[in-house]
Amino acid sequence: SCSFVSFVVQPNSGYTATNARRPHLTLDIAAINERVRAQSRFVDAVRAEVAKVIVGPDVLVERLLIAMLCRGHILIEGVPGLAKTLTISTLARAVDATFVRIQFTPDLLPADVTGTTIYSPQDGQFHVRKGPIFANIVLADEINRAPAKVQSALLEAMQERQVSIAGTTFALEDPFMVLATQNPIEHEGTYALPEAQLDRFMLNVRITYPTRDEEKRILDRFVVPGEEPRIERIVTPDAVVTASAALADVHMDDRLRDYIVHIVYATREPESYRMPELKPLIEYGASPRATIFLAQAARAHAFVNGRGHVDPDDVKSVAMDVLRHRIVETYEAEAENVTRDEIVRRVLAGVEVP
Repeated sequence: SCSFVSFVVQPNSGYTATNARRPHLTLDIAAINERVRAQSRFVDAVRAEVAKVIVGPDVLVERLLIAMLCRGHILIEGVPGLAKTLTISTLARAVDATFVRIQFTPDLLPADVTGTTIYSPQDGQFHVRKGPIFANIVLADEINRAPAKVQSALLEAMQERQVSIAGTTFALEDPFMVLATQNPIEHEGTYALPEAQLDRFMLNVRITYPTRDEEKRILDRFVVPGEEPRIERIVTPDAVVTASAALADVHMDDRLRDYIVHIVYATREPESYRMPELKPLIEYGASPRATIFLAQAARAHAFVNGRGHVDPDDVKSVAMDVLRHRIVETYEAEAENVTRDEIVRRVLAGVEVP
């Protein structure tokens, strides 16, 4: 474990870290960096494969990899036509993972997602038919179009990583990740996710339009006839699980742990951090899940960038996606057109960086 660690300098050995409970144990940061670089080599190759199909910044791909490594789930928001499904399916092919897309509709039933029992006239028995949720990557398209009972069935599987069908419990695939999408334009005939259910998602990623140059490249790639890019298998799901365990090797200093706690606590009591102007704008601050997920995501961000230690930039890079759906703004904030993103930006600017 890397808990209760402080940095010391030893001659001819670079920076090391010593365990405060057991001082005789040391961690060589240079060795950790080298080990993490070796374990995360597949990340750049996966990004390159996805780039064969997807044009634009790979922020979404990076967030997908972070969630997969942390065994978390993502809520993706963006207008139609931004290649969300194509990005996810291409990533699934690159990691040789099973991929299922479920179109959520108002008439969808929980059994349509999790599975049910089917009577067989041949033997007079009921047999379990597993639902589409039994896959490595599950895309819940327009999750807010399904009623609450379907959302609850899916979110229970996300939390417990198992499904009960006719009294029998079945474990889900490993790795298992749910990617839910929401359309920010249309709200008629939708069922908004309650805040308690939103809190189950590790990250809330918002996708924007491509730049003008990226749009031109999209036009050149998909309008001009050509051979469809072939996506190579870069890594296996078992290798992703192994890489997930390797996240424990990424070192996080105690000062950064405190920094994460201060960020989350500042969303609850901004006046304690010399930001009294935010107090009337925040109805509820981030939950303890935010603290856990922010630390895990920062660690994974360092890992996918080939570093064996977390720095403040890792925390700030993922903070928006971790916090934006966990803060509830007041009516005053809505009246002043202060968004959740703006609140998070002010919190990050107001909390002192170690």
